[in-house]
Amino acid sequence: MNRLSILGLALLSCSCTVTSLQAPLPLFDGVSLAGWHTDIPAADTGGEIAPSFVVRDGLLVSMGTPQGHLITDAAYADYRLVVEYRWPGEPGNCGVLVHASTPRRLYGMFPASIECQMHVGNAGDFWCIGEDIRVPDMEARRGPPAKWGVEEGQARRIKNLTDGSESPLGEWNQMVIECRGSTIDIWVNGDHVNHGTDCTASRGQIALQAEGAACEFRKVELTPLTPADS
Repeated sequence: MNRLSILGLALLSCSCTVTSLQAPLPLFDGVSLAGWHTDIPAADTGGEIAPSFVVRDGLLVSMGTPQGHLITDAAYADYRLVVEYRWPGEPGNCGVLVHASTPRRLYGMFPASIECQMHVGNAGDFWCIGEDIRVPDMEARRGPPAKWGVEEGQARRIKNLTDGSESPLGEWNQMVIECRGSTIDIWVNGDHVNHGTDCTASRGQIALQAEGAACEFRKVELTPLTPADS
């Protein structure tokens, strides 16, 4: 085999490696909660409680109560996360947490993280939970700087840029979250609704909330980002 053939095979091998790194990774397989674990404070007593997260008709369902989180076993950095969700009944509160780490960091329930809000009417807000992030026009969207913080009672919410991006109730929404180093971007149904920089975390687990209202997910898919994607 001549040198050109060997070089061609080497380049082909490298190309396949890059392609495999960028292949979408379904975090939800449609039939089970494999790869996830729950943290439900109400379960601490050891008594029998209803499950907060179930798989039903091929959908991952957050039942809303008992409140808590469904958390990936693995931690991730530099990725695009696509989440498709809808409210099957009365809409309410739920969220996707990225860069999650210390369990029950806030209010004895929420892990340290940046929440990408799904609360109906407010999809795309950032909520700072023991971790922080900055956005342009921060004061207009977070309030007076003296109140900013990541602890109970501080201004942890950073409003999104367009509250009109959500689908009508009962219809599917798509939220895309891109985490690149210390930057996080959120799109809701194609609208770029938030852009944050200088995040105090750049890696962690991903969590879904049970926070009062039932929410269905048909896709939770992660694509690793490489420098070529930046």
